Amino acid sequence: MEIYFQLITDSEGVARACGEFASEDYLGFDTETTELDPFDGELRLVQLSNGKNTYVIDIRPFSKIGDLRAIPELAPLRELLFAERPIKIAHNAKFDAKWVRHHLGTDVNGIFDTLLASQLIAAGDQDRRHGLAEVAAFFLQTEVDKTEQVSDWGAPELSQSQIQYAAKDAAIMIALRERIVERLRQDQLIKVAKLEFDCVMPIAAMELNGFYIDQERWREQLAKVENELSVIALELQKELSAGVAQASLFGVAEINLDSQGQVADALRNLGVPVPDSTRKWQLEQLAGDYPVVAKLLEYRAAAKAVSSFGENILEFVDRRTGRLHPDFRQIGAPSGRFSCSRPNVQQIPHETEYRRCFRAPDGRKLVIADYSQIELRILAEFSNDENFINAFESGADFHSMTAAQVFGVAMDAVTPEQRSFAKRLNFGVVYGIGAARFAMMTGLSQTQAEDTLRRYFSTYRGLDAYLRHAAQTAVATRVARTGSGRMYRFRFDENDRQSVAGAQRNGKNFPIQGTSADILKRALCLLHQRLRGTSAMLVNIVHDEILIECGVAEAEGTARILESAMLDAGAEYLKRVPVKVDAHVSDEWSK
Repeated sequence: MEIYFQLITDSEGVARACGEFASEDYLGFDTETTELDPFDGELRLVQLSNGKNTYVIDIRPFSKIGDLRAIPELAPLRELLFAERPIKIAHNAKFDAKWVRHHLGTDVNGIFDTLLASQLIAAGDQDRRHGLAEVAAFFLQTEVDKTEQVSDWGAPELSQSQIQYAAKDAAIMIALRERIVERLRQDQLIKVAKLEFDCVMPIAAMELNGFYIDQERWREQLAKVENELSVIALELQKELSAGVAQASLFGVAEINLDSQGQVADALRNLGVPVPDSTRKWQLEQLAGDYPVVAKLLEYRAAAKAVSSFGENILEFVDRRTGRLHPDFRQIGAPSGRFSCSRPNVQQIPHETEYRRCFRAPDGRKLVIADYSQIELRILAEFSNDENFINAFESGADFHSMTAAQVFGVAMDAVTPEQRSFAKRLNFGVVYGIGAARFAMMTGLSQTQAEDTLRRYFSTYRGLDAYLRHAAQTAVATRVARTGSGRMYRFRFDENDRQSVAGAQRNGKNFPIQGTSADILKRALCLLHQRLRGTSAMLVNIVHDEILIECGVAEAEGTARILESAMLDAGAEYLKRVPVKVDAHVSDEWSK
């Protein structure tokens, strides 16, 4: 692929290139950097292309003039990137947007991300790869040579090969977008693609903002949990040793508490009816009758806390900002849910002892908001079940209302245990739970579980019909969609009953969980726009929860903006069922 490109190293060239491209509808956009982390390296090149002409702007000469975010010589570039038009086409645009925001001091607006588009089109196909080389080969049957990607971009003088490589990555974007748009239209994915593209900048900003962690508090909590783990491990060893045939006459038998086989054998020798697997949900139903099982679950929880939420998290604190800067993947699951790593701040335990370690720095506040029962509200909307919808419209506690129906008691007579039971039932229905699994979760017999589900669905008949239809449609069409049109293609062997059952279960769950992700992403887009010009900044998201950090004086106003954005996003998807958001101001991450 031969292209025409020009290297720009002066302000006149920047003004000329940006002026020429300002009236374009679409531009290929890419950057080359000296490191992967914008806090560590230098933004070396910015590439722009309309498919015919390509400009490669060397940023290094401008860094000698002053702060790149303020020098007038780069104002035309900042303005072009900030404008909604031209649409900037990039592959993994979050990476480029972070570097531009950090080094040039501007958002990149009007994004078309070929990586996200490729993931949407793959519709859950785990065998597809989404690097630029793979995407170009798939859509354009073009080979992209990525050899120069790992070359030295910090060299005083870049080679002709490096500059040509950089230019090609921007130039290919025009043709790539055209092919991808054809497929997006064909698969009816335009709306969800726009949603994902609009979400790139909020996530880029959040990763740059970082999340403040009080390291002293964290280490105090870690020491406490490590001590608890030692005590629990010793107690569990003593209890299990009685179930080890070769137990020593001179003391407690040593059992590897992390070995499922050894632990299961010891439990069986103690008379505990352990199933083939010792997974948490299978053991929970035994914990009430067998204290040793309860102790095992306690040990596992403490062991996971030490391994997953220990000193290793503090290794990710940036020495310059004092914050964690995790990596969020927008389409971390086919449903559209985010995933997170380095570290995974979405899986911080709910216990106060952990979450209080994430706080606002001095002189700042956290504003925290989450959707109330959003997946159940989506299910009510999709099922169009009048009783289900009326339950939310009434404003009464939905789990208590379900408990009253299932147990045949008055609302004010529902016990905490009955409400907890109904809560598990409600959320189980969202995930396509069957009688067998519900029996295992609750300790009911198969017959009792079937009777409970029968009473439940006799109350919500429209819900029963919707779930059956969703399951049948998934098998018949092998496709499910969310409210935004996000698509999942089911791949199963129709002669394999277990595989078909999995498709039916996912056919019920995917539209609900995926629409919840759609709503959150729309809220992030609205929020990013409405918080512009304030001290508030997005610092974390956890499925249906959003955390903002802001100045003390702006906290109450930020809470109103956050709640409003979340409600407006929900209302775009739910027309009959009211959306509820719980927002509050706090010094630390708390409910």
